[in-house]
Amino acid sequence: MKSNKLLGLFLSCLMISIPMSGCTSELKEILGESWGVPGGLALACLRDDAYRELVIEIDHAPGYNPESSTVSLLKERLGQVCDKPDGIRIELNEVNFAETSSWTATKVREIGHETMDAPPQSSELRWHVIMPQGKYSDDSVLGVAVDASTIALFSDSIDDATSIFNPRISSEDIENSVMVHEFGHLLGLVNLVYTSPADHEDSEHPGHSNNEDSVMYWAVETVSISAWFAGDLPTAFDQDDLNDMEGMKTGEIATKDQLWRP
Repeated sequence: MKSNKLLGLFLSCLMISIPMSGCTSELKEILGESWGVPGGLALACLRDDAYRELVIEIDHAPGYNPESSTVSLLKERLGQVCDKPDGIRIELNEVNFAETSSWTATKVREIGHETMDAPPQSSELRWHVIMPQGKYSDDSVLGVAVDASTIALFSDSIDDATSIFNPRISSEDIENSVMVHEFGHLLGLVNLVYTSPADHEDSEHPGHSNNEDSVMYWAVETVSISAWFAGDLPTAFDQDDLNDMEGMKTGEIATKDQLWRP
């Protein structure tokens, strides 16, 4: 494990700085109030006051559909923290995306907004995933959250992240972790729209956990993922993550930049 950590640290030093989901001030200028920032609909998901159902729309390019284990795991993890009495529904759509090579946060937002079936705040709360062909402009990035309801996963990069350092970790394993990780950002983790009473944010990777056992650990959304974990990849929120979300839900932890409040 020690050698894996050292290798991962070496790689992280070589990597280009990854655009963090928590750059809220910059995103506000780009997005305005309507689309918000990652974590901007956290309270709408954690509580049932306005939205009793959560719909996850996953639009994927032909041949880029998510693994069934990823879909079931995502539903399970969101069900553990989001108060949705009428349930969580996942819709899968095959889409021929216009962009097929290099993606940016702006491109993810534009195409994500164009392809979604309904806006985020309607009769139900809706979050949107796109899984296109091609890679992010920084090809070390496996997934990205770009506003309060939109994320992208890059399967080509996820495939590239397998067997480079740890052949026991499959692309399915990585997809599982990255999907939950990005939805963690939509839930505001870590410190994107609040300040945690626990010291669990990685100072060198804002918006991410410093705990390797948390799915919000920074390496989960980068190509160095397999260099950091000798065993199973994290797929669950740790206790600090869960405590933060419970605090936001009850109001014990103040939240900012919310598109909906009770």
